[in-house]
Amino acid sequence: MSNKSLGNPFDSSVSLQHSRGCGCSACATDKGASAYKADTEAATTDLVTPEDYMDRAVESAIVRGIFQHDDFNRRRFLKMVGGGTLAAALGSLLPLGAVKAAVKESSGPLEKKKLNVGFVPITCATPIIMAQPMGFYAKYGLDVDVIKTAGWAVARDKSLAGEYDASHMLTPMPLAMTMGAGSTAKPFLMPAVENINGQAIVLHVDHKDKRDPKQWKGFKFGVPFDYSMHNFLLRYYVAEHGLDPDKDIQIRVVPPPEMVANLRAGNLDGYLSPDPFNQRAVWEKVGFIHMLTKDIWEGHPCCAFACSREFAHQNPNTYAALLKSIVDATHYSAKMENRKEIAEAIAPTNYLNQPVPVIEQVLTGRYADGLGEVKNFPDRIDFDPFPWQSMAVWILTQMKRWGYVKGDVDYQKIAEDVYLTTDCANVMRSLGYEPPETSYRSHMIMGKEFDYTKPEAYVNSFAIRRDS
Repeated sequence: MSNKSLGNPFDSSVSLQHSRGCGCSACATDKGASAYKADTEAATTDLVTPEDYMDRAVESAIVRGIFQHDDFNRRRFLKMVGGGTLAAALGSLLPLGAVKAAVKESSGPLEKKKLNVGFVPITCATPIIMAQPMGFYAKYGLDVDVIKTAGWAVARDKSLAGEYDASHMLTPMPLAMTMGAGSTAKPFLMPAVENINGQAIVLHVDHKDKRDPKQWKGFKFGVPFDYSMHNFLLRYYVAEHGLDPDKDIQIRVVPPPEMVANLRAGNLDGYLSPDPFNQRAVWEKVGFIHMLTKDIWEGHPCCAFACSREFAHQNPNTYAALLKSIVDATHYSAKMENRKEIAEAIAPTNYLNQPVPVIEQVLTGRYADGLGEVKNFPDRIDFDPFPWQSMAVWILTQMKRWGYVKGDVDYQKIAEDVYLTTDCANVMRSLGYEPPETSYRSHMIMGKEFDYTKPEAYVNSFAIRRDS
């Protein structure tokens, strides 16, 4: 079946037959290859991922079969009753989701078994890392080298160059890379979040008397990357306390493994960083935990699994197996009873290169705060793979707010092109988990509700922001 036959089978205006008389540009006798290409692309503009193509093929095959491949009768029927009615009727008679899942399960051999997957050595990467020593990649037929990467610019550049088949990324990165913000534009897909929460604001031990952000004027802060939740959460937090993050403080990009050394040397007054480097600062008695980022936004995303659209399209079976291994590992990581085992698995030199007790404090949420107290917050870090598209919209509003992108932003389209909720939901169901019924929801950040339906109004509601 050619792509031009993968038009929506529930749309009466679309031909699935493409005979000489069907009227489309691809089938007209006087049209050439360019017309065929144009019509093929037009028929599949709503299909983004390999899973979309597979779902459409299943729907098309079922509808064709019902009408005995008589496209005239199919279109006439749809004009009378509507595509939604037919789709609902089929859904009540056939377990369409199960049929699609079964087809995908038997979709063929892996195109590529040996993969390179990059990671930055932080606890946010837990599922991507532990999936190697704990056998989750092998479970789905993959031989994966997880490659330690010095920082996010390197991870981005190696992903763009195709040196990594997939990578652990910060949740804003696939959005920025797709838009060409800070790099060459190349479509990237983010079908799974790695972790939620899991970050903290750390201050140097000399600043224990400066717990009010209004006292931070002139401070130098580190974040791991411009296109990071760390940068956007720090900016949001200080701006809510009346500080302009570009004028009243300095924000510097510092690779996570270098955070503690820069704090000790006095190059930084603090940082908003991924763990284990927040806890490592306490361990080495050079910093204390001012606050956990879950207290800024409970359940905020941080890191994710991402790959180029090109990789997913060229290797659909490999992509599906890789995503399944990541989602499976993420759900395993979410269970508190597994956290100590995981801490031991990811502590070695080739992974995090950290003391096991430091990682355990992060993963279990029972930790010393550097102020003389032992805290117990089991949700200090958690693991939930579902990539809420409303979270993507919030990230895009902050990119717009702080001048990382200019002009008009099609928030919803970009969110839906990059954050692949359908792919993640399908894998979750296949593993026995129930995904959310929607991909958008409202979020509370520092007590204020974010309405994802009004992103531009949200950007303009802030007194402290960059000019568009």
